[in-house]
Amino acid sequence: MALWQGKSRRKPSGGRLRLNRKKRRFEIGSEPALTLVGVERLQMIRTRGGGVKVRMLKATYANVVDPATMKMARSKIVTVKKNAANPNYVQRNIINKGAIIQTEAGMAKVTSRPGQDGSVNAVLVKE
Repeated sequence: MALWQGKSRRKPSGGRLRLNRKKRRFEIGSEPALTLVGVERLQMIRTRGGGVKVRMLKATYANVVDPATMKMARSKIVTVKKNAANPNYVQRNIINKGAIIQTEAGMAKVTSRPGQDGSVNAVLVKE
């Protein structure tokens, strides 16, 4: 199901607003990817203008940066520990920007948007 991102049919006061046109194709959005922990799975999405956007549906590894040494290493994701966006995402193992994940290198905070970028980038945090 597509999401419509056009103008609301209601005024801020709650009154009805009569729109001068119907919905348009360029106003639709899409459902969130909700990247899970599991065997890596990517989805290619055609964007407006013919470009391609890579969506990460499932992730196995994260690119983890150690701020002390400024070295990057590819580390396996164990589980999601904390998520400020939605506490329910922790139980469902959903990764998004700002989530704290447990990796083999330690606890890390996700800095990328896996559903938009197609990769999980994270920075180690002190426990």
